[in-house]
Amino acid sequence: MRALAQFAMRGPLQASGVAAVATAVPLLFWIGAAVVGLVILRLGISQGLNVGLWALLPALGWSWLGNDPTALFVLIQVVLMVSVLRLSVSWEKTLLTGSGLALATGVLLPALFPQLLNDLVATGVAFYQQYNPEVAGELGGRLESVVAQVMSASMAGTYLLIAVAVALLARSWQSGLYNPGGFRAEFHGLRLSRPVAVLCVAVMFGAPLLGLNSVLVGWAAAVPLMIAGLALIHGMIGARKMSIQWLVLFYIALVLLSPSLMLLLLILAFVDSWLDFRGRFNPSGPAE
Repeated sequence: MRALAQFAMRGPLQASGVAAVATAVPLLFWIGAAVVGLVILRLGISQGLNVGLWALLPALGWSWLGNDPTALFVLIQVVLMVSVLRLSVSWEKTLLTGSGLALATGVLLPALFPQLLNDLVATGVAFYQQYNPEVAGELGGRLESVVAQVMSASMAGTYLLIAVAVALLARSWQSGLYNPGGFRAEFHGLRLSRPVAVLCVAVMFGAPLLGLNSVLVGWAAAVPLMIAGLALIHGMIGARKMSIQWLVLFYIALVLLSPSLMLLLLILAFVDSWLDFRGRFNPSGPAE
């Protein structure tokens, strides 16, 4: 991956070529978006947009001809998020931008891609009617609308997670090429401020009361807490100088024990915004 990033940064022609080809190849769109993000972070928004236009063409092709808007929405979100990161040097603001974009995506998907959503909703309704008739019977005529909300929210949330991962990848490429060790220190220190942590939790619990799509709002509000929680785990393991095996075990447990462990991770991120666990375990002091 680092060799690919080095090649892309040789010049605008190489960067545009890698971004366009990767976006055009199935399942490699995230590499194209990461290259665009790297150019923005290193060379500026203007040059990044020039490269991004070449990635945009195949992304539009996948959207309108292939009826798959994943590459398009991820590319747009990555461009906007890394632009905020370049201007603010704040992952908190970057994650909040991504959350706002996820909300907009959830609203725009049914309007821009109605056929895709209709097909997914029909599949979801058929699944519930066949494999979970009790739930289908309880929902009655609301089943289709509920499935539609879940489908649009799940797609928007998935796009957000991919976009955040791509933005992190672009930042790690930039650090690896131009500032070794910088990304590790930056990510290990990522922590939400108290107002933002409270806002995320309040939005998650307030969405159902306001009649909003609670699944969509929950995705958008939970992602900043989730990333902050992951940064907390990475930072604690790094501060303790523990082996990489502990991180591997953590991610295996996260997959096997989710959503219980994910909920615990969100709670830890919220509490960390108040108590600063990393600061307590590794207090600042005079250098030796």
